[in-house]
Amino acid sequence: MDANFPPMKVLMASTSFPADAADWRGLFIRQMTFALARRRDLRLKTWCPPGQYPENIECAASPEDEAWLSDMLKAGGIAHAVRTGSLNAVLRPLQLLIRLHALYRREKEADVVHANWLQVALPIPKDQRPLLVTVLGTDFRLLRLPGMRRLLRRVFSARRTVICPNAEWMVPDLRAAFGDIAEIHCVPFGIDEAYYSLVRRPEKPEQWLCISRITTGKIGDLLVWGERYFKRNQRRLHLFGPMQESIHLPEWLSYHGPVSQSDLLAKWFPSATGLVSLSRHPEGRPQVMLEAMAAGLPIVASALPAHCSLLEPSGAGIVCKSQDEFGLALEEIEQPESGVRFSAAGRAFAMQNFGTWDTCAARYAAIYRRLLTV
Repeated sequence: MDANFPPMKVLMASTSFPADAADWRGLFIRQMTFALARRRDLRLKTWCPPGQYPENIECAASPEDEAWLSDMLKAGGIAHAVRTGSLNAVLRPLQLLIRLHALYRREKEADVVHANWLQVALPIPKDQRPLLVTVLGTDFRLLRLPGMRRLLRRVFSARRTVICPNAEWMVPDLRAAFGDIAEIHCVPFGIDEAYYSLVRRPEKPEQWLCISRITTGKIGDLLVWGERYFKRNQRRLHLFGPMQESIHLPEWLSYHGPVSQSDLLAKWFPSATGLVSLSRHPEGRPQVMLEAMAAGLPIVASALPAHCSLLEPSGAGIVCKSQDEFGLALEEIEQPESGVRFSAAGRAFAMQNFGTWDTCAARYAAIYRRLLTV
């Protein structure tokens, strides 16, 4: 820490955080929080759902806030409420904005506000405190709502603001919407160090993994394209993730439900041939892909901008646009020499471009400091 500067007081707000070590929700927020808490140049205060937090941070959420956030996550989160089209589609977002507005009003000592997601930034009052906003691919659905860009522009124009998408492909659209009143600065998320040190010993027959929330958009073409290449073949497909929509899963795949990071590292990643994602869901930069790359796990993915921007420059896997291309990608990666090549390329690219969560925290801290010294 620079002796010339006192620790920066950062208020970070998020609507997700794992309840315990087995919880899959908001894992990247947990990693971000712990990495920021390790920095001696910060004093971190968080408004998040209840969970296991570092001892040296303060909690800004009231018991009532924590109970509401916990209930909201158990019900599937804000996005799920909106998708249902029920009364909660209006009530839960409104309740969130009211609680966040009260938070920003009472937490006046913070030097910088760090809002995870655009919706969390909406109710910030005109107090001129600098703002950093983390943006994911799902935030772009919010931007399509009538009048939303205008509301956000009012928030951003009232203070020094840096908008931080976690992938470069989002930068042009964000710059077009807000570049005249805010800085757009891509900050990639980090990767847990344990993935970089993992030793892989792929098994035969080939074991492929898909780690995803179970929704129509996230599963994409997997069940249609996969039948030809897994049902009548010795290779196996293992699907992990919470069932968030009622989707019939065929017998030719093995569904394991949600999976913890420790189980992935100890049991599944070392023996797997590769990772599959045929998602059609708007993605920023899928964290599970970053972790797979760091672990040396080759990837086969659909041609989403988020997937293309990650796999094409890295050489960590293959993007496919059809069922035939999907089958050819599986076969190529299953060749020993090809698998080793994809594995080495992904690991090197991940370390060079994303690093660890401490690397990510350093990027955020540099932006906090710049916001306070401009």
